[in-house]
Amino acid sequence: MLGGVALWSFWWVWFAAALVLGILEVLAPGFIFLGFAIGAALVGLLLLSPLTPGLAALLAIFAVLSLIAWLILRRFFRAPGGNARRIETDIND
Repeated sequence: MLGGVALWSFWWVWFAAALVLGILEVLAPGFIFLGFAIGAALVGLLLLSPLTPGLAALLAIFAVLSLIAWLILRRFFRAPGGNARRIETDIND
């Protein structure tokens, strides 16, 4: 606690979390970290407005926004045919 205010109520904490999650997405691609990064960035933007919800509400909003971002990313950026690419030939042949 910092003066009676939780650290999670600062916008820059959410942007820092979004940055770290974005870096993790580069290191281990797969949309899951990117969805969380988008959710964290949007919660950070929400905290820049005069509306300041409590920590439980922030975490719920973060979860919902992350899920929506993940579903959108999965819908529009998946492999053709809905399948991951597979190598059809044996490299030893």
